[in-house]
Amino acid sequence: MNDKVESIGRKAGRGLRWSLLGNTVTKAASFVMSLVLARLLGAEDFGVYAVALAATQFVMVVKDAGVMAAVIQWRGRLEEISATATVLAFGFATGLYAIFWVGAPYFCALAGSVHATGVVRLLTAVILVEAVTAVRSAALMRRFEHDKLAIANLAGFAVNATLAISLAAAGAGAYSFAGGQVAAAVVTGVIVLALAKVPFRIGWDRGVAGRLLRFGLPSAAGFGLEAVLMNSSFIVVGAVLGEVQLGYYLLAFNVSSWVPGLIGTALRYVSLPSFSRLAEDAASLTEGVRRSVPLLVSVVMPVALVMATLAHPLVAFLYEPRWDPAAGVLRFLAVLMVVRMIISFLAVDILISVGATKATIWLNLGWAAALLPALLVGAHLDGIRGAAIGNAAAAAFVALPLGVQLLRRQGVRLRPVLPGLVRPAVATAAAGVTMVLFTGVFEGDALLELVVVGGTGLLVFTLLAVPGAVLKQLTRRKVST
Repeated sequence: MNDKVESIGRKAGRGLRWSLLGNTVTKAASFVMSLVLARLLGAEDFGVYAVALAATQFVMVVKDAGVMAAVIQWRGRLEEISATATVLAFGFATGLYAIFWVGAPYFCALAGSVHATGVVRLLTAVILVEAVTAVRSAALMRRFEHDKLAIANLAGFAVNATLAISLAAAGAGAYSFAGGQVAAAVVTGVIVLALAKVPFRIGWDRGVAGRLLRFGLPSAAGFGLEAVLMNSSFIVVGAVLGEVQLGYYLLAFNVSSWVPGLIGTALRYVSLPSFSRLAEDAASLTEGVRRSVPLLVSVVMPVALVMATLAHPLVAFLYEPRWDPAAGVLRFLAVLMVVRMIISFLAVDILISVGATKATIWLNLGWAAALLPALLVGAHLDGIRGAAIGNAAAAAFVALPLGVQLLRRQGVRLRPVLPGLVRPAVATAAAGVTMVLFTGVFEGDALLELVVVGGTGLLVFTLLAVPGAVLKQLTRRKVST
């Protein structure tokens, strides 16, 4: 059992390193791009883009009817299913795009932004490209060849950044975002097709299609509901408060998505194939979960603390003073970030790996039932800040307990995880108190406050969360080099 865990762990570790490298470079460059665009565009442009993004995030995760996840999880040979899977993925994506093309005006009117119709139609075209490459991307993930995915994604981003900034400077507004991302999808897709080395065959096997859809459709429904959950706040805020306030909300949401975008995306590239292999043996799965959860919490919590306690200096330093309304939102979206990482990028992948795809639907339905009323009430009572509070509350008090319960029903043992969470919990409390005590001491100098207060909090967290033996080992390595 341990040999199997170690073997998959090594492959997953290599894949995660490449995914993190690619994501780190991409997200760092994306961050710089966002700073430039925040100075070239207005809050209204960000609001229009938020509506288009909400639509795109949904279609992106259901575009292939779950075929990609089914291919990753498939126990047999890839050659048995590639032709049928390709037809399924592209056929479903084409039909879905047609629906969104026709429905775009109604969707945008619901979100309070009729100006977004053209942007929605352009941005959602990304799914046509990615449907062609879905099986090839799944093959790379299945083989843990994340270095090739990283190369493709980096090349695509270079095109995205160049085109988006050029369009923004030329006065294209929200179309800057959409044009850059569509061009990036094309470049990334061409490279994936070349590097995956999976013959592009079209065929149809009714039995294979049935097996793929039985696994994929519930998976796609679960991911689709997850996307609705993550983006429903854009629709509610836009409908209740308008495009300008939605622009502030989007900026805060983007900042809170740095960690899910960087670590979460890289984690999902390897967690689904890893847990799918570990799920073949209950003991191996338990050991994998025991190792994964504390590590994830230890990485996410210090970032969330900095965002929550130093939101105003963070926004003031990174963006212009006119974006300060986003800071009050960021404090509460930091809480959402933590729960989102645990639920969306860990619990959901574990449920899928054990074949409990329908459980992901119940998880997201329960979350949605709490979230939508919370968003509406919060937005009416306290604007974008109230919407953020509602979002965080639904995640922490409904989604998290429900996710734990569903994992337990599938026989996933969570008790072995608890001892590993003691250190991160103590470190979080101590670091949080430290930063709160010093917050405001350097008021007026955002950079100094971030460096001193944030740095002190991160140091306290590290000293308490990381075992002494590990710190000594790291220190010795640094000295020896």
